[in-house]
Amino acid sequence: MQNFLELIRDCLTDVREIMPWDLEERMAENADLLIIDVREPSEFEAMHIAGSLNVPRGILESACEWEYEETVPELVQARDRELVVVCRSGYRSVLAAHSLQVLGYRNVASLQTGLRGWKDYEQPLQDGAGRDVDLDDADVYFTPRLRPEQMRPAEAPGGTPDVA
Repeated sequence: MQNFLELIRDCLTDVREIMPWDLEERMAENADLLIIDVREPSEFEAMHIAGSLNVPRGILESACEWEYEETVPELVQARDRELVVVCRSGYRSVLAAHSLQVLGYRNVASLQTGLRGWKDYEQPLQDGAGRDVDLDDADVYFTPRLRPEQMRPAEAPGGTPDVA
């Protein structure tokens, strides 16, 4: 059985990644570039790259085809466009880029380091109303906050989880 990071590594054999400075360059050079943000709508509303298209990971495959409730016409018609897929940290975008390639998209890349890296590179983000997001506020937003139940249980002697 694979874990999440092993799945990502397997997909990376087929998926090209670019860094934030590469995306900045691609945006300047290609006005037809389509940035696909695969985070959830609430994440997109909080902050995103201006001009990006929000297609949550959970509906991506059906959004790429006609005659589905989730169909996104701009995405369906983008099979020959240059696409860069983004998410929070660069993992969901690898999976999404892999799916897009399987579905026939020809020029797809994933943003390595995700929007956290974009922010660290001090590139602009905007909220759902189109207002600039202060990068200090983005720092707070992107700081991981794991709940106790998300932590791995302690291992008891013999390799079984300690549930006491």
